[in-house]
Amino acid sequence: MSTTAVFTVAGMSCGHCERTVSAGLAALPGVTDVSADAPSGLVTVSSAGPLDEAVVRGTVDGAGFTFVGRA
Repeated sequence: MSTTAVFTVAGMSCGHCERTVSAGLAALPGVTDVSADAPSGLVTVSSAGPLDEAVVRGTVDGAGFTFVGRA
């Protein structure tokens, strides 16, 4: 079952930030697509199944950004 989740991430200000967040999340098991938008702070993640929000938070925070929560 494919799922899509939208998360709010603080601290993204440019294309490089978008690519950094996207690359980190794209490396998670089951993730099939990631789209980050710095101006809105939204990151859309498609995956084969539901993602563990704690893992998403750890990945985003570990990349130097702030995971706010689900949008």
